[in-house]
Amino acid sequence: MEDIFVYIALILSVMIGGITVLYIANPGKKQMKLLLSFSGAFLLGICFTHIIPEVYESGGKQIGLYVLLGYLFQLVLEFFSEGIEHGHVHIHKTDEKSFPIVLMISLCIHAFVEGIPLEREIHNSHHFTHNHSQHSLLLGIVFHNIPVSIALVSMFLQSGLNKRQALFWLVVFAVMGPLGTYCGHHFGDNLSYLFTGFFDKILALVVGMFLHISTTILFESSEGHRFNLVKFLAIISGAAVAIINP
Repeated sequence: MEDIFVYIALILSVMIGGITVLYIANPGKKQMKLLLSFSGAFLLGICFTHIIPEVYESGGKQIGLYVLLGYLFQLVLEFFSEGIEHGHVHIHKTDEKSFPIVLMISLCIHAFVEGIPLEREIHNSHHFTHNHSQHSLLLGIVFHNIPVSIALVSMFLQSGLNKRQALFWLVVFAVMGPLGTYCGHHFGDNLSYLFTGFFDKILALVVGMFLHISTTILFESSEGHRFNLVKFLAIISGAAVAIINP
């Protein structure tokens, strides 16, 4: 049942944000920035307090290379996605009334890759309370998926898609994370035979992606380096939740 819980959590985190935009209300810029600030701080917090210590302990010193590769990999993905992973919605006049296929592919790759290491959460589910890195990873993805799905559906609607079309592509994005987890669960052992420490390296890659996303979010939330108390409190809250996360 634990594997079903992981799949449901990943799907719901995407659908909640997207359906909110489609059928309730599109959060304003201020609300989005607060949500992004919280999720960015949480991602950064779980990386430093949970995932990085464990991935270095199990993967060794050379694992830092894969963290760096993940950071650069996310940089490449965002060249095609135009930063929608951290809440950016860019609609050019030439893109109106057209489906942003390149952006969608980039975002799906991102979701698929970050879902792969969750296989170990399912595999070690009987040690769930002690499996800090995968527990934190799942929460990090869930918290991050909500603002991403809000931005994605907003972009769909601005691109001229109707609600039914937007919902269809939202579902496509929603299943990418579970698909990555499923592939990791069923093919991970074979890949581990071919590539020593496969899951440690994939997790390190995802850490690098998280570091890029979270630092970009927090840097952009500063708004010209002016102090904003509400955003600062959102950031502190996100970091605090990451720290106290068991």
